[in-house]
Amino acid sequence: MPLMKPPRLIEGQTIGFVAPSSAFDDPEDIRAAVEAVESLGFRVKLGQYVFRRNGYLAGTDGERAADLNAMFADPAVDAIFALRGGYGSSRLLPHLDYAQIQKQPKILLGYSDITALLLAIHGQTGLVTFHGPVGNQRFTPYTLAELTKVLCQPTEPMLVGAPPPFQAQPGIVERVNRVTTIVRGKVQGALIGGNLTLLTHLVGTPYAPDLRGKILFLEDVGETVYRIDRMLTQLWLSGELAQVAGIVFGKFTDCKPTYSSGSSLPLSDVLEERCRTLDIPSVRGLMIGHVDDQTTLPIGCQVELDAAAGTLTLLELPLTYSQG
Repeated sequence: MPLMKPPRLIEGQTIGFVAPSSAFDDPEDIRAAVEAVESLGFRVKLGQYVFRRNGYLAGTDGERAADLNAMFADPAVDAIFALRGGYGSSRLLPHLDYAQIQKQPKILLGYSDITALLLAIHGQTGLVTFHGPVGNQRFTPYTLAELTKVLCQPTEPMLVGAPPPFQAQPGIVERVNRVTTIVRGKVQGALIGGNLTLLTHLVGTPYAPDLRGKILFLEDVGETVYRIDRMLTQLWLSGELAQVAGIVFGKFTDCKPTYSSGSSLPLSDVLEERCRTLDIPSVRGLMIGHVDDQTTLPIGCQVELDAAAGTLTLLELPLTYSQG
């Protein structure tokens, strides 16, 4: 599938908000998200069904898919942001109008459960999709800077996901945003990935991503270490991991080393064991995932992973400059 790049985002353009996954407990959260993105200099258009609720879902599958299809078809909408993650995006995959998406390529941004949409749309259309913040989170200075440089002012080459600056002092070293080399090496390839749980759930479906020769990035939240082990083992046993050229682990937030027996391996041991078995360049700790300071990554674009240096560099522009 040829790579297709959407137009870059320009201040003053219109962002369409959709809720393809979980429902909001408080509608005021949606209104706050609108105000936050408007404060960045954009106009906002809400999907018709974003205030709906169907149990734990933000409306029926048909309603949520209709909102996303409508945003891609609407010429007044320049980019599409997910309002939140949760659960439910994978239920929409058979209902998306992939032909329409190819006709009007646009930025699609989100993470966590939105991984299902990012990977499926990229795989079915070739569109570069973007793993990054959702509308109802706080845009920290780091998050906003990463978002802006990738979606609004892209250059090549471009370092992405590096930790915020840290001032080392005697006796004080970086611990929270520490980047660790697992297997040394330098490799180039197209970027693919997202939430580990969602990617694993796509294996065996028509929407599973092609991992051959790719740089795979993974993150997760609220999973115990043995569950992360189980998912990585499933990807390994399926042969999927053997196809990748390199692995970037982002943040595994609140992923505690617990097990019913009362003992557990540390997460670092689980990640290192799998990567050393594969013997491919791999790092852990870039600013990807369920964290306040979060980077934005273009799925499908060429990158270089330098595992020894702990860096991920974007090698091509992820967007076109056809609009402005």
